[in-house]
Amino acid sequence: MRPFITLLFTAAALLAEDYKAAPGGAPPAELAASVSALLHKEGTRVMKDGQLLAEVWYRSEVPAGPASAEANLTMPNVPHGSLLAVIQFAQKHEDRRGQTVQPGIYTMRYSYFPENGTHQGAAPQRDFLLLVQATGDTEGASTPAFDALLALSRKASGTPHPAVFSIWKEDPKYFKEGQMEKQGEHDWVLMRKMGVVPVSMILAGRGE
Repeated sequence: MRPFITLLFTAAALLAEDYKAAPGGAPPAELAASVSALLHKEGTRVMKDGQLLAEVWYRSEVPAGPASAEANLTMPNVPHGSLLAVIQFAQKHEDRRGQTVQPGIYTMRYSYFPENGTHQGAAPQRDFLLLVQATGDTEGASTPAFDALLALSRKASGTPHPAVFSIWKEDPKYFKEGQMEKQGEHDWVLMRKMGVVPVSMILAGRGE
């Protein structure tokens, strides 16, 4: 098959992808008790083209600490490394960088990309969630420092770069509780409240 025809088919497949959200079940029994205790008791199922892609459980309350001095954060009071969600992928997926994420259960911990010029255009805000394999994350209340969290997430991605998903505190006027919405040309955003805080996360899509 000629390369340009392959590209056309790939583009058509991407355009045809459709994501929907629906109420889910309880957190996985495999999670450590200190992790499960922090989560909503009902998750959100995300369907891709009618097939289960993943189920997500947000933390029941947003953790709070002293305001960070870091710029361009939408959640500056969330301590770095805080557990904010758990996700269970039912099929292979890709993170914000296009890295493959294998099926399985992962914790999602709060971080932000460094302002060193190498992440220009990654997102308007710096808030991100880093995936960590749940089997190696058993202390729900822990807040790993930047380098320690990157090392944990590199094990989830299997590459020198952590597995990342963009997240932000949503403006209430744009928020649609429990929905997956397409934003821009290729991003699909999951909107759920974390306690009383409206939060959006790009669950499908790739940074420029």
